[in-house]
Amino acid sequence: MGSMKVNLCGIELDNPLIPASGTFGYGYEFAEFYDINMLGTFSFKGTTKDARFGNPTPRIAECPMGMINAVGLQNPGVEKVISEELPKLKKCFDKKVMANVSGFSVEDYAYTCEKLDKCEQVGWLEVNVSCPNVHGGGMSFGTSPEAAAQVVKAVKEVTTKPVIIKLSPNVTDIVAIAKACEEAGADGISLINTMLGMRIDLKTKKPVIANKMGGFSGPAIFPVAVRMVYQVANAVKIPVVGMGGVSSAEDVIEMMLAGACAVEIGAANLVNPYVCRDIINELPSVMKKYNIENLSDIIGGVK
Repeated sequence: MGSMKVNLCGIELDNPLIPASGTFGYGYEFAEFYDINMLGTFSFKGTTKDARFGNPTPRIAECPMGMINAVGLQNPGVEKVISEELPKLKKCFDKKVMANVSGFSVEDYAYTCEKLDKCEQVGWLEVNVSCPNVHGGGMSFGTSPEAAAQVVKAVKEVTTKPVIIKLSPNVTDIVAIAKACEEAGADGISLINTMLGMRIDLKTKKPVIANKMGGFSGPAIFPVAVRMVYQVANAVKIPVVGMGGVSSAEDVIEMMLAGACAVEIGAANLVNPYVCRDIINELPSVMKKYNIENLSDIIGGVK
């Protein structure tokens, strides 16, 4: 029997499966369906310094092979996440959790990360640099190597735990941004976040979602995600977490061959709440099918 164990920034995971932020709540909601301790870990809902109500509705549009969402980082704010959400999670999850952090200024990121870094339950800080920089004209931090590096440096100054930077695919050169994050001190890179998409209602001749545009995710973006993970994994020396349209055990293997040491599952959780459980259960037979003894051996193994 082979091993599904992998190492993510110095912390061993029982398997590479990680439900992605925004698709798994704060974990305890899914604990009603199955024992979430079988997961490698999970990335909880994007958390900001202050509470956010999110974008106006409707926020979701269905698409062939995917979906568009513009939830708008709805969350209770970091203080309540620490005082209310994490204690609920502790009752059903005994592993380290990945804290996903968003912000609208460098100071926001640093403040929220410093607070979460002190939480015993938190193993990693996944910093989403796809948020609009309110002091930089609204462009996301992740579209500029310099802006992304600025966030990394600020967060690393106030934290002790591994910092994984989550990159947006809505750029022309994702490798340059990944390398800038590595040089600034990032401990890992996760990618890809959602692509920018839009749907129009033919009857009303208006955008389907109130925000007009939103994040496109689902199986349709998988080839783009594999390509970007491959490019980044071959350009940096720090661990890469792959995601984007992953929905099967075969997809997990493919993403790891491209260079991912762990794999996040996003939109598929919203279609089937048991998908991560099912993939973990299927992985041993898929490993056997492709003559894989240990999952950690195939990371970046594409020929």
